[in-house]
Amino acid sequence: MPVQFKDYYNVLGVERTATDSEIKTAFRKKARELHPDVNRDNPDAEERFKELNEAYEVLSDAEKRRMYDRFGEDWQRYRDAGVNPDDVNASYGGGASQQSYQDFEQWFTGGGQSAPSGPWEWSERGGYRETSGRFSDFFNLLFGNEAPNVGARDRFNRPRPIRGDDIEVAAEITLKEAAEGTARKLTLQTPASCQTCGGTGIARGAECPTCDGTGQVTKSKTLEVKIPKGVKTGSRVRIAGQGGLGSYGGPNGDVYLMISVRDDPNFERIGDDLKTTVRVPLFTAVLGGETVVPTLDGRVALTIPPGTQNEKVFRLRGKGLPKSGKGASGQGDLLATVHVDLPTDLSEEETKLFKQLRNLRQ
Repeated sequence: MPVQFKDYYNVLGVERTATDSEIKTAFRKKARELHPDVNRDNPDAEERFKELNEAYEVLSDAEKRRMYDRFGEDWQRYRDAGVNPDDVNASYGGGASQQSYQDFEQWFTGGGQSAPSGPWEWSERGGYRETSGRFSDFFNLLFGNEAPNVGARDRFNRPRPIRGDDIEVAAEITLKEAAEGTARKLTLQTPASCQTCGGTGIARGAECPTCDGTGQVTKSKTLEVKIPKGVKTGSRVRIAGQGGLGSYGGPNGDVYLMISVRDDPNFERIGDDLKTTVRVPLFTAVLGGETVVPTLDGRVALTIPPGTQNEKVFRLRGKGLPKSGKGASGQGDLLATVHVDLPTDLSEEETKLFKQLRNLRQ
């Protein structure tokens, strides 16, 4: 009897262009429909369930799927041989490769010669062979010198573990909170394993009435998330294992806090440094003196030397944000740009004095 080609897409009931999400959804739906516990009166249920898991194991893995799309059910032989699916010369068409495939295809589909018949025996060292002692080309072509073992069969009996979905939550913080670190309390509606059916979706041989056969229910939980110092817009804070529930023994997903730092009216952020503007009277800029500079820790005094020019930048060391990055330590700086305020609405006497000063400078 010829071996029939397995169309994994047909087994899952999806198109060949199906996305990873569509494949996962189709598998979950089919797994509930074909589970042997739901189909106890169907002698073919267990075999169909194994076939479903085999199809999902291949199509849910990007590399395996590419090989399968290129080489069909014989994808694993090509992969084990180190064939690149993107190599145009490694397809069914052309030269000796085409002839080899045609021979193989005829053997499997009944289009040409049939598979070898006769008594066979198995040994751990030699694999399958005819009792005459000649190795079986048929089994060597399929398995090399190995044959399916119990572990492989058991693997297909069990659904493939599926990791739970990740959950993203937006959080806006102030610049000061980004500098000092902060925390947020999150209340999430997340899936949890159904207690009625133990997460199987099956209760007493039928679809679980509590979770409608999904194996999951929605529960509310509150998390307190610590946000570290130095985060910036676009940073992600990960809370491991608190996301969507894993299936068939797979791990839970994670929760990601997506950070957005609110604009501050006093500061502009430049990496780990801050930039601010300090307004200085003309007389202080000319004669020297002190002015006050805002920082995230409060206001500090800044000495203005005589003759300070407009747009002069003063660097206040360690008054910026905590330095970020692996192994980083310390604080960034605060860059204070001087803006000289010119006097307006001069009195007659003030105007006279400025003219005298101008004449002295000429």
